Amino acid sequence: MDGPQIYSRLTDILRDVFDDDSLEATPELTATDVDGWDSLTHIRLLLTIEKAFNIKFSTAEIGKLENVGDLARLIAAKR
Repeated sequence: MDGPQIYSRLTDILRDVFDDDSLEATPELTATDVDGWDSLTHIRLLLTIEKAFNIKFSTAEIGKLENVGDLARLIAAKR
């Protein structure tokens, strides 16, 4: 799975978790850019991503994430 495929899948997940079909996964996207992205939806989002990509994140890895670009790179590294 390459970068564009990861971003496409992340877009689908973001749209589902936040119930917003206008969301687009871009490298610069952060939690402050998305209405309703709070600590609880963050956990739901990460659990959904782990299940979709069949991977697991450590607490340390999650703590280092600053944007969707960081998340996509972490997913790619774990696949």
